[in-house]
Amino acid sequence: MQLVQSVVLPVAGLGTRFLPATKAIPKEMLPVLDKPLIQLAVEEAYKAGIKQVVLVTSASKRAIEDHFDVNFELEATLIARNKTAMLEAVRATLPNGMTLAVVRQPKALGLGHAVLCAAPIVGNQPFAVMLPDDFIDDTQGSCLADMVALYNKEQAYSLAVEEVPRDKTDKYGVVSLDTNGRITAMVEKPKPELATSTLAVVGRYVLPAQTFDALREVKEGAGGEIQLTDGIASLLASHCFKPHRFNGVRFDCGSKLGYLQANVALGLRDGEIGTSFQAWLKTL
Repeated sequence: MQLVQSVVLPVAGLGTRFLPATKAIPKEMLPVLDKPLIQLAVEEAYKAGIKQVVLVTSASKRAIEDHFDVNFELEATLIARNKTAMLEAVRATLPNGMTLAVVRQPKALGLGHAVLCAAPIVGNQPFAVMLPDDFIDDTQGSCLADMVALYNKEQAYSLAVEEVPRDKTDKYGVVSLDTNGRITAMVEKPKPELATSTLAVVGRYVLPAQTFDALREVKEGAGGEIQLTDGIASLLASHCFKPHRFNGVRFDCGSKLGYLQANVALGLRDGEIGTSFQAWLKTL
């Protein structure tokens, strides 16, 4: 059995919902408290035993690469000022033992196309995909770690899911299950009256290497985009996919409301400012 050793992070999007903040700063670099969303995703992958991070970026996303690189000038300044804790935080952006590879998505042709761009680096092995916008706050573990454990135990691939209101199904990929709990169908953004369930896929995938072949065969949809959902759907009959109902709370940090909620949740729990922050909130 091949191990899941790579995670693909598609980060080439423009982040238009956060303009003008994202005019020059990638949305994945927006911080939740004191860590960028992209770092939170990498830390979750590390807990899952992932060894290689593959960033699928665009020309405007160099700040993400720089975040995980060494900043000699900054480190020298922190050393000279004896800022040990800050130095350790700066050096820990990419955990020990992880490697980082970067590939460009030349055109914005959809999530499926972004994942396909990583094929030469991932190779012929199972892999994970994470969407940093979906921040899953799990103080007890890691959503992706549980999904990798499922693969190691049952050789089953998986998609993270959560129940959503029926009137919101047109914002997600929605799955159908058989009596054995296996995913049998997956439809992208079905209208509420046509949705076969309210189980929505949210930003975490453990996929077979054959996903890349499937994506090469996917027909382009509206705007010339290649959907990851379509590639996965074509594999459901030949591969075992199971839903993973994760622990913790998901925050949609691709939206302003979800992003603010995530900052409040982590701020209240922070050892340095939590008590003062809570006291301030009560004054509002």
